[in-house]
Order: sequence, then structure tokens, then C-alpha cells
Amino acid sequence: MNQYRFSRRPELASRLRVSFEFFPPKTDEMEERLWKTVTRLEPLEPRFVSVTYGAGGSTRGRTARTVKRILDETRLRPAAHMTCIDATREEVDQVISEFAEMGIRNFVALRGDPTEGVGARYRPHPNGYANGADLVAAMKKIGDFDVSVAAYPEKHPESPDFATDIDMLQRKVDNGATRAITQFFFDNDVYERYVERVRRAGIYVPIVPGILPVHNFAQVTNFSSRAGAHVPAWLAERFDGLQNDPQTHALVASAVAAEQVMDLVERGVQDFHFYTMNRADLAFAICHMIGIRSHEPAAVGQVAGAAAA
Repeated sequence: MNQYRFSRRPELASRLRVSFEFFPPKTDEMEERLWKTVTRLEPLEPRFVSVTYGAGGSTRGRTARTVKRILDETRLRPAAHMTCIDATREEVDQVISEFAEMGIRNFVALRGDPTEGVGARYRPHPNGYANGADLVAAMKKIGDFDVSVAAYPEKHPESPDFATDIDMLQRKVDNGATRAITQFFFDNDVYERYVERVRRAGIYVPIVPGILPVHNFAQVTNFSSRAGAHVPAWLAERFDGLQNDPQTHALVASAVAAEQVMDLVERGVQDFHFYTMNRADLAFAICHMIGIRSHEPAAVGQVAGAAAA
């Protein structure tokens, strides 16, 4: 792995933008943890925060409640994930309209994964939108929304080749997508080569790198095998032997993610999307290291005090 070099430059930090992804909680305990994470990250003033949407709309109600609470109780700009799998066009349009009526103007448009799970073949609903590009077009017909879409530096697992993959991205952009957020990756050269392919294809929207801090290496390995993301040998070596040492694991994870982000900054990247897994500490630490600082210094202490009360 390259030795990443970075020194904090205020003028550079002022140009960096971040966004965070959350998933809707299933239990009261998970909701409490999520809200502590939201409160911890809010003072960093992210560009937006997104809330995921389960396969086949399985988390529709929880996603809506989470988005509504963020909208009502924070200064954050929530983006609602939307998928089109296992739903008719009318059902999808209704959900989009419901989010819009809440005041949501930002969406993340995704085709979605089959509800049957890993390895299941994707089949469009006979009366539904066929893919993410069609979903983007539907959103733009309903309202002038800011729409993010997915991009895959190592190719979508179902795509036969990069040309097919990039053609789908082009269709999403042609239909009105504002930016693409990448699947997570750990090799920055892979991201850079992907961006070069995209630009050669005439696609010029921002390609925002998706960063996954490694909270649990075994879990990340599982995610990667399903998503078609490569886990480099050097990364496995970093976490080798730390299965039962959470404190050292967290320190190594922070260093690894910070190195990756710092190197991308040196390569000219200014936007980052963090897959937080509803945990704040690693994302907060990385932002601090690249110069993005809390605009409410007392907020962290207040949250800690509230948690201890």
C-alpha cells in the first residue's frame, strides 16, 4: 500500500464535503444508538445524510420515520433511499410522493436487491420500473429532486463487463441523476481507474467515493463477497489477530480509513460519503483528521453528559 501523506491545510479543508449513510433501526436500543450517532455527526455539517430502504420496501415505515425525525429535529438534510424491486410503478410513485410531502427533496435511487437474498436472480416487477435508470426518470417526473445513484468501481456483480455497467450509469445520468456514490472499495487505484473510464465515456457528474470504516473485519469481508468488492491482502494482514481485541481493532480501523481518505484528498477528491453502520466514532475521527471540525464544540460534551445521566 502507498504511504499516504497529508498535512492539514485550512483552505483545503474548507472545500471538502462529506455525507453520511444510516440505516433505520429495528429496536428501541438501535434507535437510541442511531440518534446518538446523528447527534454526534450533525455539528460536522454534512452535505446530506441518507437513510437506507430495505429490499422490497421492507423498511418503508422505519425509513420514513427516521427521515421525518431527522427532518424535524435536526438541521441536517436527509436523503431517502428508494428502490423499485417487488413494487409496481404506482406503488413506487406513491412512496416518492409521500416523502416529497414530508419535505424531502433529496433521494438515493437504487434498483434494489432481490428479497430472496444473496445469489437470487433479479427479476423486474412486471408492472414496475425495470432498473435504477427508470427509477431516476420517474423521480424527476414527480419533482425537481436532487437524485444520487450508485456506481461500482469494481463493476456490479451482475454486470457482464464494465462497458455494460458504465452504460447503465450513463442512462441514470441522462435521466437526471445529480451524482453517483460508489460502492465501498479499499484500493484507491481501483477508484481512480474507474473515474477515468467514466470520464472517457463522457459522464461528468461527481463520482463520490463511498468509504466504509472497518468496524468489524469479518462482517466487512462478508459484505465484500456479496458486493463484489475486493479485500486486499494488506488489509486482511492489518486486522489479523484482532478478532478478540476490539480496542486495537478500532485504532487500526481509524488509521486505515484515514490513510485512504487522505490519499484520495491528495489525488484531488473533495467529496466523501461514509457508510457509518450507525456508528459515529470512526467517521467523526476521519473527518477531524482531514480538517472538517465540529461547528458546535460543546455538542459532544453535551451528548456525553446526556448519555451518562
